[in-house]
Amino acid sequence: MPRTRLYPLEDLEDIPGTKVFTALRSRQGYYLHKFCMSLMKEANREEFKADEKAYLDKFRMTEEQKQAVLDRDLTKLIDLGGNMYFLVKLASTDGMSAQKAVSATSGMSADEYAKMMLEGGRNPAGIRSIRDKN
Repeated sequence: MPRTRLYPLEDLEDIPGTKVFTALRSRQGYYLHKFCMSLMKEANREEFKADEKAYLDKFRMTEEQKQAVLDRDLTKLIDLGGNMYFLVKLASTDGMSAQKAVSATSGMSADEYAKMMLEGGRNPAGIRSIRDKN
């Protein structure tokens, strides 16, 4: 029996400020996530810090993903298939807290982000659709 979707998958791309981690993004970020998971071992973190480019070349990531890692551009990495649960391992390698890493993708300071989350998260009022914004 064919699966019936409740909504078109394109609708997942229409949420302002959010990248839904879909199966497509999972496949796109597979090798990026393998890299991030490798950073759980101290020896790998040390090797990465000693020569980041050479270490990244061990993984079948795209050049754009590798450059975003080198730039520590977490927002770009999410656009390129990254999932924050994996990317936080890169941030931790640099001594960055999970809160600071997540706030870096929000356009807020870590303190502003923490305050917003303690107050219940982003206000749902306002722009609810990227398409409808234009």
